[in-house]
Amino acid sequence: MEYYFSRTINDSFENAIEKVTAALKLEGFGVLTEIDLKATLKKKLDVDFYNYTILGACNPASAYKALLAEDKIGTMLPCNVIVQEKVKGQVEVSAVDPAASMQAVESAALGEIATEIRDKLQKVINTL
Repeated sequence: MEYYFSRTINDSFENAIEKVTAALKLEGFGVLTEIDLKATLKKKLDVDFYNYTILGACNPASAYKALLAEDKIGTMLPCNVIVQEKVKGQVEVSAVDPAASMQAVESAALGEIATEIRDKLQKVINTL
């Protein structure tokens, strides 16, 4: 089983991040964190890397339900969505498959929540 799903779009890196953020919002997600990996690697290791941003997306209602079902599930939150541009103008957007990552937790309630979130994240990726 794949642990992520992705799609490549032809757009600028900046526009892709805006589109992903807007699509996430339509599905009830907010972006809690935005990590510019290119800048971080330059600052910490003085290496050049391609455009790569990690968006920490959270659907508050689903996160709350998941926390009620399993209090340690916060170790797997938020849902990461990555936006990367290895080739100028070709931006790959990938999202974690929460159903795959939560297989390690034996909880029927979490399985249902993970499936709901997976469906929402797949919709985000598919609408780009």
